[in-house]
Amino acid sequence: MHVEVLTFEGCPNGQRAIDLVHELAGELGVDLDMRETRVESPEEAERLRFLGSPTIRVDEKDVEPGAEQRRDYVLACRVYRTPAGITGVPDRIWVQQALAAAAKPSSP
Repeated sequence: MHVEVLTFEGCPNGQRAIDLVHELAGELGVDLDMRETRVESPEEAERLRFLGSPTIRVDEKDVEPGAEQRRDYVLACRVYRTPAGITGVPDRIWVQQALAAAAKPSSP
């Protein structure tokens, strides 16, 4: 599985997002190919469909439910509206579900 964490330089929540991915991958016992991508300009944010920092994608799909409908690409901090309230990183369960789904073997 491929995991990408997109951030910008100085993001206050970038490392928390990376740590969350590693923690959950360890708990699930999954191997992952993780890459951190730095977004450096508004043009790059648009090209990468960057909804803000940090963004976590598993196999190219954003972990936030409904994120594929959004078009507000921006070089800024990302705010997540989770069941527990507003936070600067995705909800733990969203990341866990995305990793678990990607780890399931494909049906023949």
